[in-house]
Amino acid sequence: MTRFGAYLRLMRPANIVTAIADILMGFAASGMLLTTPFWENGLSVETLQPLGWLVLATIGLYGGGVVFNDVFDADLDRVERPERPIPSGRATVSGAATLGISLLVLGVLAAWQVSGISAIIALAVAGLAVLYDWKGKHHNFLGPINMGSCRGGNLLLGMSAVPAAIEQLWFMALIPIVYIAAITMVSRGEVHGGNMAALRGAVLMYALVFGGIISLAFLPQFNLLYSLPFLLLFAYLIFPPLFKAMPTKEPRLIIKAVKAGILALIVMNASMAAGFAGWQYGLVVLLLLPVSIYIARKFAVT
Repeated sequence: MTRFGAYLRLMRPANIVTAIADILMGFAASGMLLTTPFWENGLSVETLQPLGWLVLATIGLYGGGVVFNDVFDADLDRVERPERPIPSGRATVSGAATLGISLLVLGVLAAWQVSGISAIIALAVAGLAVLYDWKGKHHNFLGPINMGSCRGGNLLLGMSAVPAAIEQLWFMALIPIVYIAAITMVSRGEVHGGNMAALRGAVLMYALVFGGIISLAFLPQFNLLYSLPFLLLFAYLIFPPLFKAMPTKEPRLIIKAVKAGILALIVMNASMAAGFAGWQYGLVVLLLLPVSIYIARKFAVT
């Protein structure tokens, strides 16, 4: 791996694609696509410009956040994961820190181009990401919530294209918070093996996520029929790997369950996006999945 490839690996490119799906979903919930469906009239400059800035913002925020994960874990990785870029010597701690800071600043500045509220949300997401990398990941209870809050904030960032939508739909951020908290609980068994209580808890939290998405049908602007096909695919992707890992608790199977959960974030977002903006838009979000899977073959997602 080249030095450039090592720093790119620190950013977890496949995961960044899932963060873009958060933005596309939040953008759909904001109502920006309801008055002029893109499959009929196309996307106007007024629509594309804020969406582009928000996508750039999440690339910076997510990329910077995961880079700092390896910065803070450099000493531990030298023991547990010596193949990672920093312990292997292909990247330096100072170089990674510089990259991480630059990406986080880029994320906040890009969000600022949309609105002050977007910038505030981006700044909060950046702070939550660094807090998780530094302290949160070491806390059994608050750590998963901290990590989930980063994703919830990312969804709100996409929604901030129409600030009034945040006031009406802020509770939707709870869905990715619960989901990511579940994945975070499972991921703690990647090195030494899973904890059965954590794996069972993840199953329950996945079920809560499904219930939360289905409950969106009570919103007048949400069409559950458009969402259901994507939800079924979501279930197919996340439950079998988790159920397979539970009896053995082997690190290898835990890693597969975590990877499936991360990539399935795109399908989860597609299911909600379809409910808000039509199955056509949901399909556009879903098309990010093969992109993320392809990148995941080149770069690790954990």
